[in-house]
Amino acid sequence: MLTIDGLQVAYGQSRILNDVSINVPTGDVVCLMGRNGVGKTTMLKTIMGLLKAQKGSIKFDGTDITRMSPHKRAQAGIGYVPQGRGIFPHMTVYENLLMGLEALNGDQRKASRDSIDEVHTIFPVLKQMGRRVAGTLSGGQQQQLAIGRVLVRRPTLLLLDEPTEGIQPNIVQEIEDVILTLRARTDVSILLIEQFLDFALGIADYCYVMEKGHIVSGGDAKALDPEIVREHLSV
Repeated sequence: MLTIDGLQVAYGQSRILNDVSINVPTGDVVCLMGRNGVGKTTMLKTIMGLLKAQKGSIKFDGTDITRMSPHKRAQAGIGYVPQGRGIFPHMTVYENLLMGLEALNGDQRKASRDSIDEVHTIFPVLKQMGRRVAGTLSGGQQQQLAIGRVLVRRPTLLLLDEPTEGIQPNIVQEIEDVILTLRARTDVSILLIEQFLDFALGIADYCYVMEKGHIVSGGDAKALDPEIVREHLSV
């Protein structure tokens, strides 16, 4: 589904990603872990096309998308939920969901209208609060909205940047259930950044650990030693 090979990214003269290579197989959940500031969010932004790769390649579903524009990547089936959620706080919940369709072309948008009903099934609170201004929702409800806004496009690759950050435990469980439901659909792959180790190991098929812009470890989630991973996550 997603293959990244030798990726190098910099902000000005400061190199952030150094020869990074990862693979996200179709239908799998892959977790990227590491301390703050090691390049995890930079990785997702580069996959989405918000940052340019200096070297290396990004292939999605067999197509090289390294130089493709962000909106073309969205149309191709990549969905991105950024850290901090990135909702439109002055718009209603329903309007936010409609905005999730804007990246699609006309035919795709028409075909995806029914997907709002699917999102309401996954997150019933979004239907109940459809007329509420999004900025008045709780943090957990805003995270559900951020994920729902991407899911209306029915992406085949979902990028999640720390979905449990600042979320109360009961909503964390709901988000975990959603990810597990999506994983059960073999046409959806997920790459997420997560620092909540138990959450990550509970849902991921494979994990990578990053330090200073390099991948320093990786393996099957069930085979990883949690104590070794914690050493890479501790400040």
